[in-house]
Amino acid sequence: MATAETAATVTVKPGEERLVSIEVVYRGIFQKTLAQRICRGVVLASRRRNYTGTAFARYGDSPERNGVPAKQFAVVAPTNLELEAGMAKYEPAIVDVSVAVDDTLLKGIESWAWYGRQPIWKPVRANGFVLVTSNRTPDELVKQTDTAERPYTLAVVPGGASFAGLWVYKDDHTDYRVLGALARLIPDWLPIEDVKASIRESTKDEARVASVQFGYDNVRTREVKVGEGTDTHEKLQFEKPGWTKMREGIIVEARKPGERNPFYKKYTARTLRPVVNFDTCIKCTMCWLDCPDECFEVTSSGH
Repeated sequence: MATAETAATVTVKPGEERLVSIEVVYRGIFQKTLAQRICRGVVLASRRRNYTGTAFARYGDSPERNGVPAKQFAVVAPTNLELEAGMAKYEPAIVDVSVAVDDTLLKGIESWAWYGRQPIWKPVRANGFVLVTSNRTPDELVKQTDTAERPYTLAVVPGGASFAGLWVYKDDHTDYRVLGALARLIPDWLPIEDVKASIRESTKDEARVASVQFGYDNVRTREVKVGEGTDTHEKLQFEKPGWTKMREGIIVEARKPGERNPFYKKYTARTLRPVVNFDTCIKCTMCWLDCPDECFEVTSSGH
């Protein structure tokens, strides 16, 4: 009875909860399973220390079908009470680590809900981490990242972007390498031995355990100071309308056929561009008239 009374009087004040928040930024259905596996791996490994955690997505399937950047989260705390206190909002406003599983996302991301392009480091706390899978050096990656407004550490785990599809998963051990890198960055929450033990128990595969160790041993870090980065990216921020100004439905401003819409930007939502095959083109210009992304231009020869 005394124990129950003591537990009932425990309070956790806002801002004093002990927890770690990790977000994984990925490209829609092409990397959805990868993001899920990383977040699930974080929560399962943390349980070996009797921590409690949860993994969840920001939004569902429909927006992700276009490959629009989306997010998965993993939040871990020592107790259920601290987890609940830290999870009072729909998603963490501030994270300790932002994981980008495609290095082109460092140029900035925009939500399917369209509130403008945001720097990859925007939700990361001061002196937090941005972890990216890439075969490029940290110095090269800093040059394509928005100018830092607060210090953080850029961490790079070797490997290219791992793309699959809606019904398949590219099992190239990217998730295990990322988990190993996370163990290096936040060892108080994810000790490397706990991560390896969790993977060994769940997969019974020493090759996957070795990939965890590879990520731990080979992650490269670089401190990014305030002012470092690039200011060449277009500033694309929008003020959200209040309920008295919001229009009905989904409205796209009318434009003349073939005219580009200056307000329609996709930026990092696209990784590929369409290519016209001039050998089969009959110069009907239908692609120019109807392309929803307005990515075609009629050439001087009529193609």
